[in-house]
Formats: sequence, structure tokens, C-alpha cells
Amino acid sequence: MQILKVIGLLMEYPDEFLWECREDAIALVRNEAPMLSDFAEELLNAPLLEKQAQWCEVFDRGRATSLLLFEHVHAESRDRGQAMVDLLAQYEKVGLQLNCRELPDHLPLYLEYLSILPEAEAKEGLQNVAPILALLGGRLKQRETPWYHLFDALLVLAGSPLSSDSVTKQVSGETRDDTRQALDAVWEEEQVKFIEDNATTCDSSPLQHYQRRFSQDVAPQYVDVSSGGPK
Repeated sequence: MQILKVIGLLMEYPDEFLWECREDAIALVRNEAPMLSDFAEELLNAPLLEKQAQWCEVFDRGRATSLLLFEHVHAESRDRGQAMVDLLAQYEKVGLQLNCRELPDHLPLYLEYLSILPEAEAKEGLQNVAPILALLGGRLKQRETPWYHLFDALLVLAGSPLSSDSVTKQVSGETRDDTRQALDAVWEEEQVKFIEDNATTCDSSPLQHYQRRFSQDVAPQYVDVSSGGPK
């Protein structure tokens, strides 16, 4: 399902490569995911810098719209770390190599992985994260950002009954975490953690620092996907 890789590129931070290949990307979308034709054409025919700025406002402010899958999974932080290791092993099994800046649960990367698999397995992989896709799509739709179309399209390709509208009631009662006040509060909390870590762990190894980070930084408990999700 090559379309999954293209959707991942449309979801990722906009870059020059995608803009240079816009005609090929739009043609593939028209053929394999026509529900995204308008979105793809509007995105890729706009100035690159404009879309880069918009993307940062949508995906880089707060954690509620994070493209890291495990930010949204109901799990203990230790489980989250192990899930990263397990997912990385799945990637390596099909020959997908990560660079040092990528985390295994980055959704566009997960979509690239699924695009390599046989269609039935790719659909199963999408179904495993369907609750997260619906939640992200619902939040983006509530914020009136067109990127929610990508998540609805993935749910259609998965054959899932869920959509961005499935979580309307849930997201309408959430407190926004992308406001200036919310971001300032997070920054102040991180400053305190930084000072405490420096005062108590100056001689710790990188591995100990990584383990300690996960023990203190518990992700918001948005979705319980204990019966599914990437493993």
C-alpha cells in the first residue's frame, strides 16, 4: 500500500523534496485515496514556508496532537520504553533503518513501515492504531485544521468504523494544551525537572538518564489500546 507512505509524507513536516515531487504525489492520491485529492492539491500548491509555519502551529505545540503514537497510549512509562524497542525490532525485520533523530513510534515512520507489508497486514496495522487515529483526527477537526482529513482517510483504508467524528464528545470536554498559558506551564515544569536532575544525577550514564526520564515523564493517558496497537 504505497499510498500509506505518501499519506505519511503529507502528514510530516513539509519539506522541499515533497514539493518537488508534488505532481507524482497528487496523482497517486487521486488514484488510491481520492478522498484526499482536495487536501493534497491545496497543501502542495501552497508556498512551502507557509505550510511549514502552519504545521508547527498544529503539531508542534502541546502533546495532544503529537505524531508520536505512544504519547497517546494508556500504559506505564516502562511499557512505553519497551514498546519502542519492540517496534524498532519490527522495522529492522523488514529492513527499515532509522536515523538517529527518529523515534520508532513517529506516525509517518509507522506508515512507511506498513507500506512495505502485504495489504492485509498493513490494514491490520492501521486497525491496531485506529483509536489513536480517530482521537488525533477529532482534535484536529475541532481545531479546524485540514490535516484531520489524513486521519479519516487512514481509517477508511483500514476499514475501521471509527472517524474523527467518533470522538467529538470526548475532545469537546478536553482542556487545550496548545495555549500560551498551557505551554508556559509545561516549560516551567520542565525547568524544575532539569534542575532536579542535574542536582542528583551528574554522574549517571546515558542509559540511566533515559530510564529515569521515562520513570518521571508519564505520558497523558488518552487512549486505552491494551487489546491492540503496535507491539
